[in-house]
Amino acid sequence: MRLFLLNGEQLSELAQLPQDLPATGYLWVGLSREEFSLRSLELQLALQRWCGAPLVDLHISDLLNAQLPSHFDYTSWYDLMVFRRLATTPGTETPDEESPVSAAAIERSLQAIDTSPVGFAVFDRVLLSVHPGDCQVRDFFAARLGQMHEGRDLRGSNRLPTSPAELMLRMLNHMVDSYLDLRRLLTRQLTGLQRQLFDPHSNFREWPALLTARDTLHRLEDICEDQRSAVQEWLDALAEWPPENDARADRERELLRVRSRDVLEHVERVLSHVRRLESSAESAVQMHFSALGHRTNNIMRTLTVLTAIFLPLNLITGIFGMNFDTLPLIHKATGFWIAVGVMCGVGLGLGLFFWRKRYLSSQS
Repeated sequence: MRLFLLNGEQLSELAQLPQDLPATGYLWVGLSREEFSLRSLELQLALQRWCGAPLVDLHISDLLNAQLPSHFDYTSWYDLMVFRRLATTPGTETPDEESPVSAAAIERSLQAIDTSPVGFAVFDRVLLSVHPGDCQVRDFFAARLGQMHEGRDLRGSNRLPTSPAELMLRMLNHMVDSYLDLRRLLTRQLTGLQRQLFDPHSNFREWPALLTARDTLHRLEDICEDQRSAVQEWLDALAEWPPENDARADRERELLRVRSRDVLEHVERVLSHVRRLESSAESAVQMHFSALGHRTNNIMRTLTVLTAIFLPLNLITGIFGMNFDTLPLIHKATGFWIAVGVMCGVGLGLGLFFWRKRYLSSQS
């Protein structure tokens, strides 16, 4: 468990839960789901001292649930946000954009879309965040806040979050950005797979990878839908907060709305891109079978034309092969060559006719 006290431009990390909140600033309590399960009673008592109300039992169950979808709920004392972040499967490495396109690389990319919920309880002066055991969001923001405090943030932002809600929104934005990074990798991998699919000289056998990609994109679309609904409900609840009389507080409230809309816009970008990838995968399969049917029709057309050319030749050889003694040309020395010439003339004439009709053309 890590505890941070943010007071204006001051940041300090605490060793243990304080007895009371300081006069100014707010407290961020970040801990893993296992720690929250073990120390829930201690945290409940601390929240009772700090904020006058502990967490509702149902919300504690939500924070402990590792399979809960993204959603938002609220009480008169705090707001509860559960947001699913990307989590790499243990023992699996996420491929980079320079990795070669193959079924194994696509399989690793799809395994990287394992997700796990992160829970936030947002009080007026306390932010409680519950993370998975292997979550890097908490440590990333702990280091990021330290850089902001020391003025070493390479992104050019040195303003510490002024409220628990703003800190939560920054974490949500960071988690959504990981989806935006993943979409570029998925686009490259699926584009390479589609090129293999349309290559007429390749024997495409990666159907399991393509079907797995389609099912995974379906699942990712459902995750993004839940994320969008949760952020939209947060925005609706934010609009119902009582108005502020202080101009500075009103400006901070407006900044929260701006950050919330930015998170929502990022989620919608991921969702629209996932839908495009899903539609592209479906279209690629349909176009593959259409191209396969077109190639089959060309082959059947060529075989039909060859059969039509050799039918009259077979008729000629069949006539001269009958066991009659009075057939023409059979007693002449040039009869064989005349028959061969007629057969060649018929064959060439029919071939030229079908070629002019484009039945033998390589183009459709």
